[in-house]
Amino acid sequence: MASILIRNLDDAVAKRLRLQARLRGVPIEQEARRILAEGTRVTRQDMLAVARAIRARQKLHKSRAEDLIREDRDR
Repeated sequence: MASILIRNLDDAVAKRLRLQARLRGVPIEQEARRILAEGTRVTRQDMLAVARAIRARQKLHKSRAEDLIREDRDR
């Protein structure tokens, strides 16, 4: 399992993390792992939105694939 060290964590963030952990009755590390796991979860909808955004930025190619292949073979 990987380990990370977070430097320069804002005092207010650390205080909120300690409070959340205390409210859940778990150690701070466990609460931090839970938050990181939930925050990094990517849904199918998220991936689809990124794919659509990439597709929207790309120009449509007016040539058909068959024509491009035929042209390449004829060279």
